[in-house]
Amino acid sequence: MRPAVLVLGLLVAAAQGSGYQRVPGGEYRSVLKYEDLKGSRAVAAFELMTQPVTNGEFLKFVRTHREWQRGRALPLYAEPSAYLSHWQTPTALGPVTSARQPVTRVSWFAATAYCEAQGARLPTWSEWEYVAAADETHRDARQDPAWRERILAWYARSAGAGLGVVGSTPPNVYGIQDLHGLVWEWTDDYSAMLVSADNRSQSEADRARFCGAGALAVDDRENYPVMMRVALLSSLRGADSTSSLGFRCARSIR
Repeated sequence: MRPAVLVLGLLVAAAQGSGYQRVPGGEYRSVLKYEDLKGSRAVAAFELMTQPVTNGEFLKFVRTHREWQRGRALPLYAEPSAYLSHWQTPTALGPVTSARQPVTRVSWFAATAYCEAQGARLPTWSEWEYVAAADETHRDARQDPAWRERILAWYARSAGAGLGVVGSTPPNVYGIQDLHGLVWEWTDDYSAMLVSADNRSQSEADRARFCGAGALAVDDRENYPVMMRVALLSSLRGADSTSSLGFRCARSIR
């Protein structure tokens, strides 16, 4: 991409903040090959947040939806010891947490509630994978060694390096940022990649079996980043939260 075009794209994305960008529909080949995920898949046009939800945005949400504050959220929906544990108080970020960093340590249930409060939803895995396959100039860059190396470089970073702020990566061809290089993200149907449709009913053995067979569930076994994302999501329960997992919202187009 030419420097002037890239700079313009970054300025547009910065102006949009965590707005939504329309993603045109199309077909793509998922790297997963479990049951209905075999072969090419059609994705209908939808809208996706240009950046992940930030601490500042989620703070506004919990201040008006007190049932999702730390200490108030039911343990069934948010693990008490981990949920928003990096915030100084249930309603204050504190000096070491930036409002512009992506919110993490948030459960699937809390992420879903946030999106619903915005009149939105979490993206499906197919929607997320479809958009995340793009780079700055191509809708599907997955066969580009340079694209893969750039993503793998992020995976190699120390977990103690700390989170950057949203908007840290260039917008891809759809105008979406931070799909790679910042945090991993919840999807609406994350548990549908398991043996059971609801991983709250999964045994530890089932979850371990899926993670152990992860390489067999991916058509392109060189696509290590996708395997890692699937393994992470498949190992979680809806109430779990981690320091590297955030989310963004999507909207259907009617």
